Amino acid sequence: MLIPQRVPIGTNALPPNNHKCKSPLNKIPMRQSVFRIILTVTFTMLIFTAALAEPITNRITVTVRGTGPDIVLIPGLASSNAVWDAIAKHLEGRYRLHIIQVAGFAGAPPNANAQGPVVQPTVDAINTYIKTNQLTAPKVISHSLGGLMALMLASQRPEDASKLLIVDSLPFFSVLNGVNNVEDAKPRAAAMRDTILAQTQKDYAQSQTNVLRFMVKSPEGLKTTAAWAVASDKSVVARALYELMTIDMRPQLPQIKIPVTILYPWDSSTGFPQAMVDNLYQKSFASLPNKKLIRIDNSLHFIMLDQPDQFLKQVDAFLK
Repeated sequence: MLIPQRVPIGTNALPPNNHKCKSPLNKIPMRQSVFRIILTVTFTMLIFTAALAEPITNRITVTVRGTGPDIVLIPGLASSNAVWDAIAKHLEGRYRLHIIQVAGFAGAPPNANAQGPVVQPTVDAINTYIKTNQLTAPKVISHSLGGLMALMLASQRPEDASKLLIVDSLPFFSVLNGVNNVEDAKPRAAAMRDTILAQTQKDYAQSQTNVLRFMVKSPEGLKTTAAWAVASDKSVVARALYELMTIDMRPQLPQIKIPVTILYPWDSSTGFPQAMVDNLYQKSFASLPNKKLIRIDNSLHFIMLDQPDQFLKQVDAFLK
């Protein structure tokens, strides 16, 4: 069985080979060499366990599963890293997965996200994690807000990723509200942020459940995602939502040269024609040079929950 591990931001995934420590093991006679080896291995394992138990960055925590080439997975707004459970089970025998949990989402303590900006500091934390743990241009799979973060990472730190799979995200989310620039987006974004901040926890829980009815089709998926949203710190969610609506990555898209696959959903229940949805994503990503847009039918925003088989098929194609 492959055991998930917590990897600290401030240390390498494995202890350095030149680690030195003062130990009574040095006094054990040579004739006890076998016993010495056993004790040394045990001692080394204790050092390794302690390293894994050290505090992780105050913006993200990372769960590592599997062995092989590295993949970083970033969930969306108010989501748990458990959104990637199916993909982790599918891939952990062939890849080493670094599954991000954003502080303040889905019951994770808000830590440094308790105040101030959320999105850019989280992107910076992911970059630091990649550098500190010496990941060499991993592939990145992301959803929603995580997709925006992936675009920011690829633009700001091109050495951090070799390829992106983005699941239903946009470079500028406020086009969904009919605006085309950041200044016009700010009033509505601020109103939505302030509404969430002013809500009681009960009202917040109800509003999140209502919104998610339009984002996931299956009753079980709705129950799961609603639980994540309700468990999220609403202040972190409110501020991250404001940033999501007021960050415009379209001018930076031409700088992203790596291959990018964008999966986007369509479902007849939304009332939007396929052609309209196709045009939205094609226009939004028009200036991205090395892209592939793939529509997943009979799905809402959480494609991995609404069409899990199709999703895993597309993941496998992306990784080839």
